[in-house]
Amino acid sequence: MIHSAVFLDRDGTIIRDVGYLRDPSEVTLLPGSIDALSRMSAAGFMLILVSNQSGIGRGLITQDQADRVHRRFEELLDGEGVRLSASYYCPHRPEDNCQCRKPRTGLLERAATELDIDLRTSVMVGDRESDADAGVASGCRAILINPTGIDHPRAWCAVPDIASAAELVLRGWE
Repeated sequence: MIHSAVFLDRDGTIIRDVGYLRDPSEVTLLPGSIDALSRMSAAGFMLILVSNQSGIGRGLITQDQADRVHRRFEELLDGEGVRLSASYYCPHRPEDNCQCRKPRTGLLERAATELDIDLRTSVMVGDRESDADAGVASGCRAILINPTGIDHPRAWCAVPDIASAAELVLRGWE
């Protein structure tokens, strides 16, 4: 069975962006994120986390710290009844020239292959141009979370927050 997914960036999209997050106690869900994720999941979309975490490759965060942060993130979601279908992280530095670091498409393509996802019926939601670029380059629609309202030329649209992104996803491709 082929699935549709909502690919989600983590920092600045679902949780507060505090820079190189190494302390699980600093994981804070953004307002409206649980409701938005719950609604998209209930509508049948797989929720797939795709996140650049270059702090690992830069030596600013250990793999153990990153793992503990991710566990805390999942605990917060689980506590609210939200489950991710999968999580994919790129630990590389920008200069490593890997295929998995957004704006490249490696994380999305890997998820599509492993989870039978149709990228053409899926959407990428994130707060950076690299998120929008990865979504578009992989064949998804891309929604840029940008509270300033400034559009990104390759994004489908820009919205102020994840709740607004969820509204667009749930309305369909108008």
